[in-house]
Amino acid sequence: MLTPAFHFNILKPYVKIFNDSVNIMLDKWQRLASEGSSRLNMFEHISLMTLDSLQKCIFSFDSHCQERSSEYIATILELSALVEKRTQHLLQHMDFLYYLTHDGRRFRKACRLVHDFTDAVIQERRRTLPTQDIDDFLKDKAKSKTLDFIDVLLLSKDENGKPLSDEDIRAEADTFMFAGHDTTASGLSWVLYNLARHPEYQERCRQEVQELLKDREPKEIEWDDLAQLSFLTMCLKESLRLHPPAPFISRRCAQDIVLPDGRVIPKDIICVINILGIHHNPSVWPDPEVYDPFRFDPENSKERSPLAFIPFSAGPRNCIGQAFAMAEMKVVLALTLLHFRFLPDHREPRRKPELIMRAEGGLWLRVEPLNAGLQ
Repeated sequence: MLTPAFHFNILKPYVKIFNDSVNIMLDKWQRLASEGSSRLNMFEHISLMTLDSLQKCIFSFDSHCQERSSEYIATILELSALVEKRTQHLLQHMDFLYYLTHDGRRFRKACRLVHDFTDAVIQERRRTLPTQDIDDFLKDKAKSKTLDFIDVLLLSKDENGKPLSDEDIRAEADTFMFAGHDTTASGLSWVLYNLARHPEYQERCRQEVQELLKDREPKEIEWDDLAQLSFLTMCLKESLRLHPPAPFISRRCAQDIVLPDGRVIPKDIICVINILGIHHNPSVWPDPEVYDPFRFDPENSKERSPLAFIPFSAGPRNCIGQAFAMAEMKVVLALTLLHFRFLPDHREPRRKPELIMRAEGGLWLRVEPLNAGLQ
């Protein structure tokens, strides 16, 4: 149903939004560095940037959340924290108990605020819904670079050919907003950490970007550039292996599954899939704790099972936003390395695998501005 929202023709114009959002963050970093603040918490800054980008791509709405406070963005962040906290308390997994707690009441209030925002956007957009053919409308919107996630959902049909209800649209948009910002921010924060620890790889990525953009002004990444960033992509994938943004996922078995040793996982059982464990399996990944981008050189990947690397899950229920996420991470990483050098903090971060791969106390790095991206 949602596949059209992630068709390449729809994703292409989003690259401009990715450029704009990361440039706001980089301008802020330049300002902080000039004031003597060179030690930054990557999660904090990059989460705001991904929220800014998502809000523009989903709703065509700019809250300027990277420059000033936004009630909606603050509420999304609060919901993320509350969900994370709830998973750690077994009794709170039961709704009737959870909603009796202070956190449960906060959660309900936050959900109402987020739902109200999305509902208002949907109603406003319905008033301007076209009567023209859907394909013509999509083409016109794509040409004007204003096609967003809400547009696609409003024009989508379910498996019975019926338009989606407002509740369905709200659920899809809120889920994408909620799930998309944290995972992308985690992936970006950890790849910058890994490149800070390996300056030789960081410099090679930077040179790849500089070569790509050497005759271009302004220095922005375009859709067709993404396929040219081969070494940067290898570095990104190796970081997603070492620090998968979603360390664990769960799936309900649709049928009985017979394991190689004869044991059976019964139908309807919920199984936890340990992506972190799969990515650190020494029989598949020699020296699994070593950061080695050359694992993802095409020559080295030929014989590897496609299920050995699953940062976006796999199969028919994989992450449908993975093309969006990979495009955003490549744009952000390329422009960030063009303008800043990253150095390890004095304190080594400790992995904190929760719903999202985080670092205890945040992931801090030292940043050094480069001279207009030319150094």
